[in-house]
Amino acid sequence: MLIPEYFIVFPEGDVQEIPSRLPLNAVVDINGRILDLPLPTNRMIAFRVYRIRVNEDRGTSETFHHLELLSAEELLPYARA
Repeated sequence: MLIPEYFIVFPEGDVQEIPSRLPLNAVVDINGRILDLPLPTNRMIAFRVYRIRVNEDRGTSETFHHLELLSAEELLPYARA
């Protein structure tokens, strides 16, 4: 039996467990939840999943989603006009 575990890795190196897998390039909030697009504003804390790494061992599968912080300018295309 394989037990999957999912984590987000913040730019500073902190790791937090999340309930499910995230797609590559997903825009997420600080808790690892995918944000609904379009965003209400570009002035918010948001991250993009830029790398996914999987470690498999006996009975466990750990998936690490590496995040990068998006600036207000980078969020502008995702926000309402």
